[in-house]
Amino acid sequence: MARGKHKKRKKVLFVSVLIIAVIAVVIAGLNYFAVQNLLEKGKAYSKVEIENQLVPEKDENGNWYFTTDKDFKIMQLTDIHIGGGFMSKAVDEKALNAVAAMITKEKPDLVIATGDIVFPVPYRAGTFNNYSGIKAFANLMESLGVYWDVTFGNHDAEFYSYFDRESVAEFYENEEYKYCLFQAGPEDVDGYGNHTIEVKNSEGLITQAIILIDSQAYIKDNNIIESLKGTYDNIHPNQVEWYESEIKRMNAENEKISEKAVPVKSLAFFHIPLVEMDDAWTEFRENDYKDTKNFKYVEGIIGELGRQVCCGYGEDDMFEKMLELGSTKAMFNGHDHVNNTTFEYKGIQFSYGYSVDYFAYSDIDKLGSQRGCTMITCKPDTTFAIDKYNFYSDRYDLEGFTREEVTMQFEGVTYQVIPE
Repeated sequence: MARGKHKKRKKVLFVSVLIIAVIAVVIAGLNYFAVQNLLEKGKAYSKVEIENQLVPEKDENGNWYFTTDKDFKIMQLTDIHIGGGFMSKAVDEKALNAVAAMITKEKPDLVIATGDIVFPVPYRAGTFNNYSGIKAFANLMESLGVYWDVTFGNHDAEFYSYFDRESVAEFYENEEYKYCLFQAGPEDVDGYGNHTIEVKNSEGLITQAIILIDSQAYIKDNNIIESLKGTYDNIHPNQVEWYESEIKRMNAENEKISEKAVPVKSLAFFHIPLVEMDDAWTEFRENDYKDTKNFKYVEGIIGELGRQVCCGYGEDDMFEKMLELGSTKAMFNGHDHVNNTTFEYKGIQFSYGYSVDYFAYSDIDKLGSQRGCTMITCKPDTTFAIDKYNFYSDRYDLEGFTREEVTMQFEGVTYQVIPE
């Protein structure tokens, strides 16, 4: 009798293992075909026709720079959240379509994606493979033929992802992607992607410096528990030191041409907002949504529920260093998908980018007030202008591109939180 029970247990175990193996094979097959389709989808878009397209060069220090005496246009995209698996195929294609449509319309000189390009969450996307979505995005950008760059977000290389942050950085630096300007940055500085791009005039003067910074992910080196809790990290001290050294380097270069061009004007791009963004919005909210001595509202809303500004949980000296050096006049981040406000705090502009996300937030593919892009126009006189465009405006009613029906959940709302 005992021998019979033992045989039954072995049979049950064998059947269970067989079922699991069959499911794994089926999922692998579905993902293979879904990924191949997504990669081909990325390659299918036509090259954007940009008249007299600017072509970047590298200086003696290995930094990229553009030369122009005219306006320089930067498009910020953020939180694209491509799942890259068979379960996210439909929304991934929508994300690629939206990105392609906006770039085709705007014809930017440079596109900067400020993190969370991918979202390979296995129970949502059906895959752990963060390369799938990254490759699809890279294929799209190369097909469009527009120069592009990225900063890391917290989801681009999670603890469960197939590939870590170093591997992803190596991917972006692949010479195969001739339009990608990503650089991993100095090895003795924490993070990946700390680098600068300069806009110079014909005299060699830096009229605008673009500073890309890795805002890290979670505290304790992406500790699993902290990742699950969403305990976000801050910009590290040696990154602040690197930022200061870069500003001083560029100041010295400009000073050789004109002392009036010092300090060099700069714009900063990263994913997770600084603590001061939360401080500033709290000051505004507690003053009954009226400007204060430090705070000047420009546009947009804070639409996140609960923790309205998901900044790092610690402190850093980046904002203080920006104030001290007087170079950076605006910073652009993502991370909070339904925040799109711009405001000025202590003389520096903080700007949330419109997100692209069709996938990460529950049912966000059915909502539209938060989806779009930010255009930053850098002027030859070192000033700049910020314009934000919603994807569902008539601006993107383009032949060859589709836009789904969505609910504009913040229609008619100015700056108040919905709901408080």
